[in-house]
Amino acid sequence: MNTPSLEVSGLAYAYPDGHQALFGVDLTIGRGERVALLGPNGAGKTTLVLHLNGILTAGAGTVTVAGLPVGRKHMAEIRRKVGIVFQDPDDQLFMPTVREDVAFGPAAAGLRGAELDAVVERALEKVGMTGYADRPPHHLSFGQRRRVAVATVLAGEPEILVLDEPSSNLDPASRRELADVLRSLDVTVLMVTHDLPYALELCPRSLVLSEGVIAADGPTREILGDEELMNRHRLELPFGFVPGSVA
Repeated sequence: MNTPSLEVSGLAYAYPDGHQALFGVDLTIGRGERVALLGPNGAGKTTLVLHLNGILTAGAGTVTVAGLPVGRKHMAEIRRKVGIVFQDPDDQLFMPTVREDVAFGPAAAGLRGAELDAVVERALEKVGMTGYADRPPHHLSFGQRRRVAVATVLAGEPEILVLDEPSSNLDPASRRELADVLRSLDVTVLMVTHDLPYALELCPRSLVLSEGVIAADGPTREILGDEELMNRHRLELPFGFVPGSVA
């Protein structure tokens, strides 16, 4: 049996000021799944994500990535396996050229020469940005910068790609281009989003995190079509959008 990409069991966490953000989260995500993490503001989504690569340490419960418990012993490997793409690509891009940004992580891990060049080329090819390697990131459109930010994470060959609001501030063409990229990737994807149509388009399965626990877990179309569930957890579809209208 394949080891799941992610297993979270009984995860609870309180911030130093006493605010309890997670009350016992349980979830399992299999290898290659694309899963949306939905929920209202303040539900604990960011807190949960920050546990996946050890930025936060569980107050109770466990997090396991590809069979490795998240903890000090395996931290370097965990952080290679869990790649997080920030909501704002400008928080992720800081080098003079696209090539240098994508190479930064693998170079820090010790890759050099032709091997490093090949990793950068593969990552840029996956996001459709091979022709932009020598461009300064700030000369690119917002959508192009977001795809480069994805490439910087893919260069580390992660097990899990975590995307924080990937569709925010994208025009329709850029949304489609990013969706095409995400569908083509051979990695596990966890997409944190308020963009419910985008979740339906890309993620067959969704988790609803509400008040620090998983309140629902199932097919995205069924969750978005459950009016009572949606209302109870402050989730709203755009005006006129019907989940059944998307193939």
